[in-house]
Amino acid sequence: MRRPFSRGPVLDVFLAVSGTGLDVLVSAGTWTGRSGPAPVWVGLGLALLAGLPMGLVRRWPGPVAVYLAALLVGCDQVGAFTVNTVQILLPIAVGVLARGRGWGWTAPVAVLACVATAVNLADPGIALTANTWFYSAGLIAAPVLIGGYLRTQEGRRREDPAPLLDLLLAGGGVALAVLTTWPYWHSGVPPVWAVALGVMLAGLALGVVRHLPGAVLLLESLTLVVADQYVPRTGNSLQLLALVALGVFATRAAWPWLAAAYALTCSVSAVVTVDDPADVTPFRVVALMTMVTAPVAIGRYVGARQAQARHAAELAAERARAGRLAERERIAREVHDIVAHHVGAMVLRASAAQYAGADGPAAEALDDIRETGHRVLEDLRGLLTVLRDPAEALRDDLPLADMLADPGDVLRDAVARMSAAGLHVDLRQSPEACLAPLVLRAAAARIVQEGLTNVLKHAGPGAWAEVGVRTREGALEVEVRNGPGPARPPEALPSNGQGIAGMRERARAFGGRVTAGPAGDGGWRLTASLPIPPQGACESPPDRCVRGRFA
Repeated sequence: MRRPFSRGPVLDVFLAVSGTGLDVLVSAGTWTGRSGPAPVWVGLGLALLAGLPMGLVRRWPGPVAVYLAALLVGCDQVGAFTVNTVQILLPIAVGVLARGRGWGWTAPVAVLACVATAVNLADPGIALTANTWFYSAGLIAAPVLIGGYLRTQEGRRREDPAPLLDLLLAGGGVALAVLTTWPYWHSGVPPVWAVALGVMLAGLALGVVRHLPGAVLLLESLTLVVADQYVPRTGNSLQLLALVALGVFATRAAWPWLAAAYALTCSVSAVVTVDDPADVTPFRVVALMTMVTAPVAIGRYVGARQAQARHAAELAAERARAGRLAERERIAREVHDIVAHHVGAMVLRASAAQYAGADGPAAEALDDIRETGHRVLEDLRGLLTVLRDPAEALRDDLPLADMLADPGDVLRDAVARMSAAGLHVDLRQSPEACLAPLVLRAAAARIVQEGLTNVLKHAGPGAWAEVGVRTREGALEVEVRNGPGPARPPEALPSNGQGIAGMRERARAFGGRVTAGPAGDGGWRLTASLPIPPQGACESPPDRCVRGRFA
């Protein structure tokens, strides 16, 4: 099922403003028509036409890409400088389309984008050549391949917190590198196809800069040196890619490594910028060092803000835990003062009655009351210990831990254990399921735990399992479905053959049922339905829901 990259209108507004601002920066003061310079309001209008649709690209990437392709051809025909901005935004829209839709949508839109790009790259009055089609196809194919790859990875790993950002960096890097260098591809010694391949690889490298900033910085630096040696006029344009990589590297690198990266970037920039040693002046040296310092300063600032955010989150979690422990301590004192006092008094009265001379059935009843009271006091002490500090108390008391464990923790632990054993688990829990009574959620968590264990036993490591917990028609429903495993388990896992029977017994205790049987794709499907009592109330806030993919 298709899902949006993120929720809320903030990102949409940011994309629209960024697209408009990009055209203002690129086109301000340079927009001209066939009949001469146009008024400022015309340039601003074109900037809005190019940038505002990016606010809709996450929800309707296909129509936005078609619109940008038409706008690209139109701007090219009237000679508007906005054409460069649209050429940058079009591959981004096509990449987003490939990320969120299938090939039925992506293929025709990508072909249309290639045609529009070819019309833009071809000079007026000159026929479309093979080289033009090569550049056009490469410029659109790169984001399409990246988007298609990210789409295939859904369900096979944890969701990247910002996959769209990687796609935007890759598409923007390719568009920037190609649009700013392609007029000079014929001016160097290497063949045009080699120059085009190197330029596109340099742009695509930004797609992984968040994950491998050091490697990307080295690649961009090497590309700059080679470009300055063999295709000199492309070096200045590609220098921006190296500065972006340096800024990302600065967000996480230690100062010694950052100093080395800064020196490397300054040296490479000097090689690209300075043609004649006689042109080296103190002013130029300061200007170059300032230019390289800017991404370092921005990167360190962003890194510091990220570190502060992580520290604040950890501090908030620790404060929340301290607050919960304080509340547990208060409840434990109240329970001890009230319940323990009355139970202790009951035991003492039963003992006194025994010594008073009771005999026969009355003596047996009093003895049973006294023994039961002692057991209650012992259990109460254990419960109060758990209430004061659950992590410490439950460490060596598994039965008590099983009785008191939070259902959300049980689900997380089951998924984590099965993922560590080699299963790929997709867990989905609806917010409504978190409002079911605690006892039902605990039973559902244990059923999921046993169901995943059966998947590992019978399908083996590498198998896929989909777990769903939701409410439907007044019942809490659990579904564990798995496909055929790629291989049998390496060794037989211990089993007493009571897994399904135990789950059915647990469900019957709440008036529910469990069904299990083969699925249509050769796998196995386990379902459980636990009726929710009419008076069932929320015993845990909805933010305790667990969902996500684990592998």
